Amino acid sequence: MKAGWQLKTLGDYFEITSSKRVFKDEWTNAGVPFYRAREIVRLARDGFVENELFITRERFETYKGKYGVPKSGDILVTAVGTLGICHVVKDSDEFYFKDGNIIWLRKKAPIDSRYVEYAFKSKLLRDQIDDSVGATVGTYTIVKAKGTKIPVPSLDEQQRIVVVLDKAFAGIATASANAQRNLANARELFESYLESIFTDGGEGWEKLTLKEASLTFGRGKSKHRPRNDKKLYGGPYPFIQTGDIRNSDHIIEKHSQTYSEEGLAQSKLWPKGTICITIAANIAETGILGFDSCFPDSVIGMVVDPARTSYKYVEYLLQSLKAILQSKGKGSAQANINLATFEHEKFPFPDIATQNAVAAKLDRLAECVRGMEATYRKKLAVLSDLKQSLLQKAFAGELT
Repeated sequence: MKAGWQLKTLGDYFEITSSKRVFKDEWTNAGVPFYRAREIVRLARDGFVENELFITRERFETYKGKYGVPKSGDILVTAVGTLGICHVVKDSDEFYFKDGNIIWLRKKAPIDSRYVEYAFKSKLLRDQIDDSVGATVGTYTIVKAKGTKIPVPSLDEQQRIVVVLDKAFAGIATASANAQRNLANARELFESYLESIFTDGGEGWEKLTLKEASLTFGRGKSKHRPRNDKKLYGGPYPFIQTGDIRNSDHIIEKHSQTYSEEGLAQSKLWPKGTICITIAANIAETGILGFDSCFPDSVIGMVVDPARTSYKYVEYLLQSLKAILQSKGKGSAQANINLATFEHEKFPFPDIATQNAVAAKLDRLAECVRGMEATYRKKLAVLSDLKQSLLQKAFAGELT
C-alpha cells in the first residue's frame, strides 16, 4: 500500500444498517418511490429508474421522523442477487427501500462517497464480497459489509482519484457505446438483407408448405413421465432442448444432456442435418443438427427433401420469418406455436440452383458479420479490462 494510505473497514466510516420493514400490503401505486435491489441496479446502470412501487407520503414521513431516510452522501448497496452494486444518494433523491435487499451505509466520518462507489467496482472489494458469500447464495450481510476492507488516502487524494476516474470512465463509456452500436448494426445489416431476399422473392418461385418440402416433418418425442427421471439420462445419445437451439449459430454443435437406452426408447433419434424449430418457451428459434440427436415435443424437426430444397436454404428462410412466427405464438400465458402454424403456411422455394446460390451468398455475409461481431466484442472486452486496470491502479495509489 502507498505510503500515507490506511487500510480501513467500511464500518470505520459508515453506520451500516438497513431500513424499517415495509410489508407488501403497504405498497401503493403512488406516493414516495420504494426501491428494491433491482431498482438500485438500474440506478447504477442507467442513472434513473421508472418507479414501479411506492409507499404513502404519510408512511414515508413517519419513517423519516422515527428511523431516518437516506440522505445525500449515503450509499445504498445491493445485498441479494447481483451483489455490491451501489447508488450514492443525491440531494434530489427521495425514496424508501426494502429491508434485506439493500444495505444502507450512513456516513459517520469524512470520506468521499464517490470514492467508495468506485471501490465497490474494483477487484479489491469484489473479491471480498465474493469470498464473504461462500456457500450462501447471493447474500451480502451487514456484518460482512462492516468488515469489508478499503484502502483510504487523504480526502483530497480521494477526490482527485474520483475526478480522474470520472473522466476516464466517461471516455470508456463513449467507446463502449460506439462498439455496442456497431455490433447491433452488423447484425441488423444481415437481418435486413436476409429479409429482403425472401420478401422480394423472384419470378417463378414455387410456394410450398414445410411438410411438402420434407421427407420427415413432425414434433420431437419425450413420452416418459416424469421427464426428469434419472434413468432416461447419461447414455450415448445426444439430447438437445430449446435452449441449445437458441444458443446455436446456424449449426447446433453442442448438447447439454444425453439419453440412455431407456431415454432413446421413449424418444426418437433425428439425423444430422435435421432443421430444428422451437415451438415453446424460446419460440421460432432455428438451428441445423450437427450430429444425430433426440429432442422433445417442444421442437419441430424437418428432414428436407433434397429434390426440392436444402437444409441451409430452409433455415435461412425461417430466420427471415422469425419475428412473424413469434407474433403468431403470442397471446397465451406461455408463448408457443405448433404444427398447425405450418400446416397451411406457404413458403417461397425457387429452383435448387437458385436456393444454393442464395444460401451460399448468405453464408458469406454471415461469416463477414461474425468477423465484425468478433472484432467489436473483443473491443468491448478490452474496454472492460481497461476499467479494471484503472481501478486497480487507483486503489493501489498508482493513478497519475
